[in-house]
Amino acid sequence: MKKIYKYSFLLLLTLIVSCSNEEGFADLDINKSVVSEMSGEWFVKLLVDGEDIYDIGYYKISTHNTPQGGAEMYIDDFKLWPSRVIVPVNVEDLTFAGSGLVSEYSYTPTGSTTTVTPVLDITNGQITKNGATTSSGGVSDKISFKVEFSDDPGTVYTIEGYKRTGFLEDEH
Repeated sequence: MKKIYKYSFLLLLTLIVSCSNEEGFADLDINKSVVSEMSGEWFVKLLVDGEDIYDIGYYKISTHNTPQGGAEMYIDDFKLWPSRVIVPVNVEDLTFAGSGLVSEYSYTPTGSTTTVTPVLDITNGQITKNGATTSSGGVSDKISFKVEFSDDPGTVYTIEGYKRTGFLEDEH
């Protein structure tokens, strides 16, 4: 009985290897979104004049394609300042910016009964390939942009950080 399992395993392994070497397999073209080079999860800090004034440290945001595709992407802040906006991008330069961007998320501030839907102005958005040093000392892509929220007018925040690497040492 052990021989049957052994030979079955070898036959299965041979089939897998031979199928993976078929012509065209290595040339598999996976359709990527227009903004795939700008997409990902990012660990960022919220800064004012270069300082983490709220002592938040790193938190996670994401950038990804929209259902419409094209030269725009979502910026999704899951936690800190509940906002999800579609921002125009320049894929060639890896830049993004936009004003009057209405968030898809709303929230009710603590102690209030009024629901707030933030409107964002994003400027100087830039993704720099291999432009950041991670918490562990590695190299990753960098994201940085300035943002002003309608529910905190007059304060321009800088959001900057690095692309999530998946290494435990870089998680926050």
